[in-house]
Amino acid sequence: MSLNTNLEKLSNACGVTGREEQVRNLMIQFMTPYTDEIQVDRLENVIAIKKGKANSPKIMLAAHMDEVGLMVKTITKDGFLQFTKMGGIDDRILPAQKVTVYTKKGEFPGIIGSKPPHIQKEEERKKIITYDDLFIDVGAESKEDAANMGVSIGDAIAFDIKYVKLGNDAAMGKAFDNRAGCLTMVETLKLLTQTDCTVCAVGTVQEEVGLRGAGAAAFGVDPDIAIALDVTIAGDVPGVREFDTSVKMGKGPALTISDSGLITHPKVLRWLIETAEEEKIPFQIESGLLGSTDAARISITRQGIPCGNVSIATRYIHSPVGMLSLKDIEESAKLTAAAIQKATKYF
Repeated sequence: MSLNTNLEKLSNACGVTGREEQVRNLMIQFMTPYTDEIQVDRLENVIAIKKGKANSPKIMLAAHMDEVGLMVKTITKDGFLQFTKMGGIDDRILPAQKVTVYTKKGEFPGIIGSKPPHIQKEEERKKIITYDDLFIDVGAESKEDAANMGVSIGDAIAFDIKYVKLGNDAAMGKAFDNRAGCLTMVETLKLLTQTDCTVCAVGTVQEEVGLRGAGAAAFGVDPDIAIALDVTIAGDVPGVREFDTSVKMGKGPALTISDSGLITHPKVLRWLIETAEEEKIPFQIESGLLGSTDAARISITRQGIPCGNVSIATRYIHSPVGMLSLKDIEESAKLTAAAIQKATKYF
């Protein structure tokens, strides 16, 4: 299947943090043809192993499967669902969003509602409505009606956005953070027809709530080197200064020098930059971002693991819909695969 088709499947799947089963099943399906062994650990990270030579480095690739979303917190007597946020979501983008509630009896559509602006006071209209003053309407008439529909406290809620390809290269859809990284990992394995290194490609869980899966997986895998495959903020939109970020959509993979959780190991940074230059793969450099990736947790696991990031510039991350360049995913996979082939020169 094509890169575009696989991204559509990954984007449309539900993987609200802590509830990654749909995405994990797709990743197992996609990675099985290109690896020797697939494991699912106790935290439900998926680990695909491509075996190399005994004395060559073991390399961990990490791409988190989870997405930001919501979870049912309470159900009112009138059947409205109150919710908590799972991951970092700006309250300003929540009102009037279509959502899907995943219950034990199936999926139910809903809409995030709030007090109508027509009856708000002037001072109310000037304020951001916080998530705890919002609710989800699934058409239930009472708490009992919602229960009969199968709705329970703890049910995952995802944004109801379907994947769309735009023009020749762009696409928009839900959860590109981090289905783009997941697909980059699959495409990397496709390109690695033969390698001296043992590669452990890990789809991690619960990244959006503290990089939890990556730490557990890295402890078990115990790699010599690791690369996190993720997305990063695209700065090529109005209102973003060059100082904030110079990374742009469609200009190749972004390599991180530092972010709030990681200073990329000098050997790893040199390895990735020199590989990109030798292979004539366009790339971008970023530093000083406030966010972080699975690499931050992996790097301090056990006695420490040299880590870096290969990221895809993506617009509007941590919102219901994102936008990216398909070519950036292709180039990121090419860079990652080429770096793995050259790893024995550096480590």
